[in-house]
Amino acid sequence: MLQQVMTEPKVITFREVPAPEPEQGEILVKVMNIGICGSDIHVYHGQHPFTSYPVTQGHEVSAEIVKLGEGVEGFHEGEKVTIQPQVVCGECYPCRHGKYNLCEELKVMGFQTTGVASEYFAVDAAKVTPLPEEMSYEEGAMIEPLAVAVHAVRQAQDVKGMKVAVLGAGPIGNLVAQTALGMGAESVLITDISDLRLEKAHECGIEHTANTRNEDFGDAMLRVFGPDKADVIYDCAGNNVTMGQAIQYARKGSTIILVAVFAGKAEIDLAVLNDHELDLNTTMMYRNEDYIDAIRLVNESKVHLRPLISKTFSFRDYDKAYQYIDENRETTMKVIINVQE
Repeated sequence: MLQQVMTEPKVITFREVPAPEPEQGEILVKVMNIGICGSDIHVYHGQHPFTSYPVTQGHEVSAEIVKLGEGVEGFHEGEKVTIQPQVVCGECYPCRHGKYNLCEELKVMGFQTTGVASEYFAVDAAKVTPLPEEMSYEEGAMIEPLAVAVHAVRQAQDVKGMKVAVLGAGPIGNLVAQTALGMGAESVLITDISDLRLEKAHECGIEHTANTRNEDFGDAMLRVFGPDKADVIYDCAGNNVTMGQAIQYARKGSTIILVAVFAGKAEIDLAVLNDHELDLNTTMMYRNEDYIDAIRLVNESKVHLRPLISKTFSFRDYDKAYQYIDENRETTMKVIINVQE
């Protein structure tokens, strides 16, 4: 079978390797679609601090079950599935207490261990989640980033009836905004400095937007929510500007949740954070329940994934996909690799 390998930054090769056989407790899948995310792009540019080369990428995935290993039950050949890419120890304190997304020895497929960018992939059945038959493989490959959004929204406990602001209208910010609405938020404001991304947010059903090049974030919150502002602010851009906006304009005693990964050390106003008794929370990946709810939200048409797909490339054109992203940073949302094309 064909397998993708990034031997060094910006160098992608393909090699022929034997197709794996599922061992006991494993499932062999035919990989259908793979999504490219911001962390993949960091690997491509040699900017990911926890990835070394060579590496086979791929962690946002849809697939079809080909063969069940011994002892695997509850699945069938031909079934549409996705894969949760976390490899955990199962023994540390977070793992023992149900928070395996925070495993002390966490590895992620495509970064610290082999990713799914192969024609076939054998995986522990516990990491496999069925997809509805009516869901497309392209949408199935986007359940992983949607699970990120679901887990992030849940960090505010219950957003039902809340007023929510989202800073950053890229793929994750868009999905966080959609998820908040899908989980019952009263109203959602999403901001960005790209009109195209804000238009995409409108297309996905997010009514309130603000381009913070032209409108101050504080003014936008007053316009949308009134003097009580937002109950929770999600920073999905992850830079000193957006976190500064969140801290400066948050209602006293409210919550800020950092979703995005900061590229470097942050310079933020902790004095205001302290003086306003703001809760600054964070979020890390997802757990199985987040995948289940992500699939449910799509099934119930509360989250729309297809508008976020910017372009699809064949497996052999993996490098062209990255070149396209580099050349169209401002207009690209989600790029998909069609492995079987």
